[in-house]
Amino acid sequence: MIRAGIVGLGKMGLSHQAIVNAHPGIELKAVCDSSTYVLDVLSKYTGVTTYADYKKMLSEVPLDCLFVATPSKYHAEIVAAALERGLHVFCEKPFGLDPQAGYRLAELAESKKLVNQVGYHYRFVGAFNEAKRLLDQKIIGDLHHVRVEAYGPVVLRPKGTTWRAQKSEGGGALFDYACHAIDLTNYLIGTPIAVSGTVLNSVFSNDVDDEIYSTLQYSDKLYGQLATNWSDESYRKMSVRLNFWGSNGRINVDRQEIQIYLRNHDAADGFTKGWNVRYTTELTRPVWFYVRGEEYSAQIDHFVHCINTGSTPTSTFRTASDTVLVAAMLRQDAAQARTAVALPGAPGAGIPVAAEVRRPRSFMRSLFSRQ
Repeated sequence: MIRAGIVGLGKMGLSHQAIVNAHPGIELKAVCDSSTYVLDVLSKYTGVTTYADYKKMLSEVPLDCLFVATPSKYHAEIVAAALERGLHVFCEKPFGLDPQAGYRLAELAESKKLVNQVGYHYRFVGAFNEAKRLLDQKIIGDLHHVRVEAYGPVVLRPKGTTWRAQKSEGGGALFDYACHAIDLTNYLIGTPIAVSGTVLNSVFSNDVDDEIYSTLQYSDKLYGQLATNWSDESYRKMSVRLNFWGSNGRINVDRQEIQIYLRNHDAADGFTKGWNVRYTTELTRPVWFYVRGEEYSAQIDHFVHCINTGSTPTSTFRTASDTVLVAAMLRQDAAQARTAVALPGAPGAGIPVAAEVRRPRSFMRSLFSRQ
């Protein structure tokens, strides 16, 4: 039986607590949070040992693994402490706000041969995994364009500051919302080599962005577009959708279904020329416990499986740091000086503007060149 602890008992932490409690291969030994009310309720009704100081919990309770679900800025400190004690770690996304710190933690976990996983749950949705299988098979031929969108109703009015709305703690829609879309695209087709034309716009927030738009470059022949907005009340909850265009067709995929259009196909695997549709319900394996979606239980079961077998998770500290790196590059690109070219006769056409042509640079070189 794997002995587990949890640090952070907000929305995600409590979801993990429920799933971990129900998992047949995990015994929840202790939890930690800053809220005495939450700790009192859990202690009274579940009997779990509670702590207000994670360092004290780690020193007093024998554990095999730790789940970290605190605000993002605390991830690196807590994860490092757990790794130093030889614990396997599951950390919520985003892994952090600094890609360099993330890569250092990845190296530490890898050097100690510890299982390390980040909670990008979309990697465990049946439709997205089917998209990866088909893209790996090049069923739609050579890709030439991708569009990824993520919308939802998180910030719909000006309101008091929370950790998610602070650039130094939550990172805004870029790190909280767009990172889901970035990580999923990284998983399906690989990491972009450059970004350009990034727009970070605040709709209701003061310190962070509420919407993100950018162009992503994957190769000389493959470009993509990213669009994210967490201030869109036309959506009931977060919705992620990806569209891929290839030389032999197109794939549209979201959590509910995958649509495949094929120009030519021999129907050997059940697909035919034209449109084909498969639904998540037929692509998803049953889970032993349901909270919010099968993918949440599936990702924790995957973590347990990797601990028991010594295998590498599908979402690691390293892949999550790749995602943070792209987000950091988007933020840097958006901060660069912009130029505009007005059409003759358009409003503002008489205002002189500086002409500038910018080629996208390698995101690694661009991100670290100023440090």
